[in-house]
Amino acid sequence: MNFKIKNINIMQSRVFWLLLIGLSVLNSCYSFTGSSLKDEKTIQINEFPNNAALVNPTLSQQFSTDIQNRFLQRTTLKGTKENADILVEGEITDYSITPTTISSNTQTTSTGGTVQESQNKLTITVKVHYENKLHPDLSFDRTYSDEAVFNSSLSQSDIEASQVKIVNERIINKIFNDIVANW
Repeated sequence: MNFKIKNINIMQSRVFWLLLIGLSVLNSCYSFTGSSLKDEKTIQINEFPNNAALVNPTLSQQFSTDIQNRFLQRTTLKGTKENADILVEGEITDYSITPTTISSNTQTTSTGGTVQESQNKLTITVKVHYENKLHPDLSFDRTYSDEAVFNSSLSQSDIEASQVKIVNERIINKIFNDIVANW
């Protein structure tokens, strides 16, 4: 296939120059990185102790490691143990598994009847203290909570392996977005 474009000189086209100028203006007005972190270079993320009434023995370490990894892998911040530009710390204040009134799909039994599977809800709540030493006006104390609904037939080890991971990731996303995106 051989295509020819007749009598079109892109470099002399008014549309080309207007588009080029427009993109230059937009690029100078907005950073496409999406991060509100500007001068900050270091971050200290302390362990989040599990102070919930129901204690999952691995939750504190899992949450603390996951939030540290999120910031160190998705930002240019360097981790430190002291005198950081940003401090993130807090505690896990609630870890609960409760039955829900929501029912999942019904199943037909061999006798022709239907059985509704019961479901439970996992809720995790985390209190966060964020301190930005370079921009103190951005600092905050907030509580984050999320939940996952699952089939009640899951074992405790299945809940801890899958559902806790899902809820942790959602909470960490919220925290990360509030600190880094600052929208």
